[in-house]
Amino acid sequence: MFLDRAAKIAVEKCLNVSEYDRFLVLTDPYLYEIGFALWDAGRKRTKDNALLIIEPTGFHSAPLPEFVAEMMKLSTVIAAPTKFSISHTKARRDACASGARCATLPGITKEIMERTLDADYDYIARLSTILAEKLTNATTARVITGKNAELFLDLSGRKGFADTGLVHAPGDFSNLPAGEAYIAPLEDTAYGNLIINGAIFDTGRLNDDDWIMVTIDNGYITKLDGKNASKHIEKIFETHPKNATAVAELGIGTNPKAIVTGNPLEDEKAIGTVHIAFGDNASMGGKISDAEIHIDGIILNPTLYIDDELIIEKGNLFVK
Repeated sequence: MFLDRAAKIAVEKCLNVSEYDRFLVLTDPYLYEIGFALWDAGRKRTKDNALLIIEPTGFHSAPLPEFVAEMMKLSTVIAAPTKFSISHTKARRDACASGARCATLPGITKEIMERTLDADYDYIARLSTILAEKLTNATTARVITGKNAELFLDLSGRKGFADTGLVHAPGDFSNLPAGEAYIAPLEDTAYGNLIINGAIFDTGRLNDDDWIMVTIDNGYITKLDGKNASKHIEKIFETHPKNATAVAELGIGTNPKAIVTGNPLEDEKAIGTVHIAFGDNASMGGKISDAEIHIDGIILNPTLYIDDELIIEKGNLFVK
């Protein structure tokens, strides 16, 4: 019952599916129940619909089969609850460029969907837009984490984006649950240190004694320190091209219903958090499209300056 209600909100309020749309739900065996619920809600609004179950791709941002990419380009609305994210794939970008509006729900659970989809999207849109404009107008950002580790980012000339959850115009894209402002820093410029203490990739929520210290120089990770989580992430990077270790994104959470549970899809939306992502950033105006992965590192209780303006202090967001 609650899942059906959440799916109805996603289809009607977030995606605004109408009788004129070609609605595609792209899912896999892991998230079939959620995919079916979204398709079932959508078929009540348009007769032109399809539920496509694909083989799990194996890792986030992995290329999709060509025939799947073609189906996406033929659709006007896409919902994609999949175990591995398709957000930063060429297929998703090409579909949006062809006019499809798309919401991806990578790794979503029934509990997350039921709890977070019924959000105040007007508030999320307003806050995310304010922060995205600040990012667009900024030249620098500074993130202070943990024991005074500092990361410096160059934002010059890059556009900030608002993830509002309102996917109504051709080409619109959002995660669900939604709620962040984000930007791709200039490649090869980030430097300093960063402590990831919330979650990253599939580590689950990090323990107090298992945070990851990341050393960054010229835009790339040069060293990872920590315990189990650090070693796990290091192995992930070793199996991908060098660009997988490039600083790809600065993001700010704006969803008041999101909490940090160890699932990055929701974690990165929690108010008072910042996330730094590594790998592909072509979907947000960056130049890295061959990293084969996009990994978000969630930071709890950060302090964030955009230029000289204090945006977050130890997890308290000052922009309302």
